[in-house]
Amino acid sequence: MATKIRLKRIGAKKNPFYRVVVADARSPRDGRFIEEIGYYDPSTSPATVKLDEDKALQWLANGARPTETARSLLKQAGVMAKYHEARKTR
Repeated sequence: MATKIRLKRIGAKKNPFYRVVVADARSPRDGRFIEEIGYYDPSTSPATVKLDEDKALQWLANGARPTETARSLLKQAGVMAKYHEARKTR
């Protein structure tokens, strides 16, 4: 099963709020997901990003591929740097 780390929109109209989830690549954007690993609130200034680093690193190690937006949020939170560092030491 191909898994993706992506955003799930749960905000109201013109008030976006996203959950960062791990989902099967075939499921719809706001559909079924496997696990929630954080959230992203772009309406605050600066934007709020809260991620569970341990879960994100575990899913990346298991082969989950982040979307472009999710990758930038993971990079902003420092998760991608930790993931690449862990891969180098293997």
